[in-house]
Amino acid sequence: WDPAGGPGRAGGGRRGGPRRSHDAAALGGRWLCAVGGWDGARRLAAVAALDAERGEWEAWTAAPGSCPPAGLSSHTCTRLSDRELRVAGREGGTRTQRRYGSIYTLRLDPGARTYCYREESCRSASRSGHCAALLPTPGPRPGHQLLLFGGCDSAEPEVAGHWGYGKIQEEAPAAPRLTEQLAKLVSSGQGSRQGPRGLRHHSCSVVGPFAVLFGGETLTRARDTICNDLYVYDARRAPSLWFHFPCADRALKRMGHRTCLCNDQLYLVGGFGEDGRTASPQVCTLDLFL
Repeated sequence: WDPAGGPGRAGGGRRGGPRRSHDAAALGGRWLCAVGGWDGARRLAAVAALDAERGEWEAWTAAPGSCPPAGLSSHTCTRLSDRELRVAGREGGTRTQRRYGSIYTLRLDPGARTYCYREESCRSASRSGHCAALLPTPGPRPGHQLLLFGGCDSAEPEVAGHWGYGKIQEEAPAAPRLTEQLAKLVSSGQGSRQGPRGLRHHSCSVVGPFAVLFGGETLTRARDTICNDLYVYDARRAPSLWFHFPCADRALKRMGHRTCLCNDQLYLVGGFGEDGRTASPQVCTLDLFL
């Protein structure tokens, strides 16, 4: 779907196998790599890649020495470079589920069509349906840290990786207008050290020094669990602060959706609506009236 070109269309070529609750990352301006997910019978750790030049899916193979997780679903996959991703989430087979979250570095070789998992020594809390944001650290020589939000009862973000100055070259797409709007928005609000508690299957996009979270399903109440709240995590200075902006439009309640930053605009795509069962065909944009 091209935001400037009108309606979306189905791609041609060979299709990939069925997956849900997976995550994906773009690679080399050509491949979209889908990692893990549920195929209807089991959790997967395999990588399938959409070759945008040929319009076909390819099943990549595990390289010698790869130590894959037992299976992944409702995890996160964050791009660190053109050949390296950081995977975080609770793993397990069909009948087992670990009580902690594993963190893996996933190295990709597009030329050989191979992938290789390496488990990191650190672990996270048991999280499922969380989101991840690679954000700059404050200070004169900023590094980067990968933060995990939600997916469990805790309201605290968790660090799933930390890199010093110059180690990470990846940056979020430039969005000067939206970044300025978010800075003005949070300047008018009251920040809090505590973020949303018990939120899962929400969306997260990095816009400059901000992580923008929207919607999701809350674990804190038994009814009306699908949300339409906007949260902004401001990482410009320590300690980082949360800003909460409720939405009155119940038609925007979403879970399992995505937000995508493109051409200085944040798009909301898909997901389930207020009842948690009906898929939404809408594509919306975030407009901030300041």
